Amino acid sequence: MFVIYLIILLIVVVLLAAQFGLLAGKQPNHIGVVNERLKPPSKTRNSVSSQADLHADHLQMQYAKIEPLPFKNNNAANSMQVLVSILKTTPGVTIVDAKPDYIYAHAKTKVLKFVDDVEFWVNPAKGVIDVRSASRLGREDFGVNRARVEAIRAAYMAN
Repeated sequence: MFVIYLIILLIVVVLLAAQFGLLAGKQPNHIGVVNERLKPPSKTRNSVSSQADLHADHLQMQYAKIEPLPFKNNNAANSMQVLVSILKTTPGVTIVDAKPDYIYAHAKTKVLKFVDDVEFWVNPAKGVIDVRSASRLGREDFGVNRARVEAIRAAYMAN
């Protein structure tokens, strides 16, 4: 019986910690585009990046690799507007910074309030929107970042 009470107490403590933002993690220092590159994928299995192939020796390159978003009608500005409208209606996503060529957003999980950092950058040389989504905490995301980006991609392609 003691073990059951202990488990219940632990669940309550974790849920309270989540509600007070203690599971949100800290925003990374180097968010943004530097020398036409988004931040590299995480060293653990908790991120995806359309620029993963730029880091061929990276331990998680194969896990992290995801396709960029194509421009809509070869128009970067229109593509970013469509993306902003999708992000504004995506549950748990809050746009932190939106520029004509870059979007930075937070994606917060519903129950435990974990925060992931999501970035989109217009890559004019390739004619695509590069994307990176990474968990702030933990070593494994169980495919959450990939699923989020693919859901955004599906909505984007449908518009």
